[in-house]
Amino acid sequence: MIDVLVPLEQEGTEAVISNWLKAVGDQVALNDPLVELETDKVSVEVPAPVAGRLAEILVAAGSQATPGMVLARIDTADARVEVASPQPQAAPDQPDMSGWHSPAVRKALAETGLDPAAITGSGRGGRLTRADVDRAAASAPVVASPAPRPKPAPVLQGQSVPHDTMRLAIARNMQKSVSEAPQVTAVFEADFSAIMAHRTAHRKTFEAQGIALSYTAYIVLAAAQAMQSVPQVNSRWHDSHLELFSDINIGVGTALGDRGLVVPVLRRVQDLSLQGVAAQLQDLTGRAREGRLTPEDMRGGTFTISNHGVSGSLLAAPILIHQQQSAILGIGKLEKRVVVREVGGIDTIQIRPMAYVSLTIDHRVLDGHQTNAWLTRFVDALENWRG
Repeated sequence: MIDVLVPLEQEGTEAVISNWLKAVGDQVALNDPLVELETDKVSVEVPAPVAGRLAEILVAAGSQATPGMVLARIDTADARVEVASPQPQAAPDQPDMSGWHSPAVRKALAETGLDPAAITGSGRGGRLTRADVDRAAASAPVVASPAPRPKPAPVLQGQSVPHDTMRLAIARNMQKSVSEAPQVTAVFEADFSAIMAHRTAHRKTFEAQGIALSYTAYIVLAAAQAMQSVPQVNSRWHDSHLELFSDINIGVGTALGDRGLVVPVLRRVQDLSLQGVAAQLQDLTGRAREGRLTPEDMRGGTFTISNHGVSGSLLAAPILIHQQQSAILGIGKLEKRVVVREVGGIDTIQIRPMAYVSLTIDHRVLDGHQTNAWLTRFVDALENWRG
């Protein structure tokens, strides 16, 4: 009997068993997906460590799973080897993925009424992703004169909506951040004229290489440049010392709508060009929205950027620090504003694309002078882009 264990390393504070992909008595092959774990950051499958028969399931769906916990046992003595008359496999365009769907996919299938067998999956092993279901729903033929759905009865006294795993874990992480680190926010204003001009001049060149050039790519590189002035921003607090990181690994918050928020990490940004940052951003954010990130994609961040302005907010403060980091950058909505600029010694009124930028810091690590020095260098990098 071989134990099936929760991975010792997981991305997120807690894991919950969201779905068993095999039942007791099923034959499993080496590396067959057995169970799906969900944390506050990512969903991940635990594969079979050996071939055999799934003899026991020790932890039910919906239960918490801690690193190293025994989830199930596989009887290797009952492993079957098919040597003749192999069973016909499902056609490549119609994989049999019954029982393999993540919570987000099951919810989308229930909402759309689509048959999962009729949808081609783009995930690992042909599994369906939320993006697959959304695309199928968008291309589904419209049925003429559908019967109107009955309107739901009005809720007069409110209703109870259970928290999902990701929301509970995010809440605990935010509470921990507030209780452990004294946090202070400084706000500057940045003129995006220079990077807008640069993007306009180079966007088609990037597109010819299949790369989308976003403003976020400039923001990531400007943040890395600002670390040269105040390296303490890229650090971790310990009770006995401050750990300064040589690599700048920047996490970029990516909203998933009702499914919460994930923070994929761009690694060694200090060594990347604008093209390298833009390509990594495109890959990570695309896979995040399709539910295809791995735990490794979100591990090892030393600094975080929250581009909250994409949803319309001018300023969010404080943006709580991702523990165990020392600071987080907030970028507000980019909009045209009237500003005063000196031209030839004369004050002039101009219209410029402006955004509020904020840095929330762990006050144990940084003080106001260092915070303002970092923001000054960051804004200078944006306003006088030399890329």
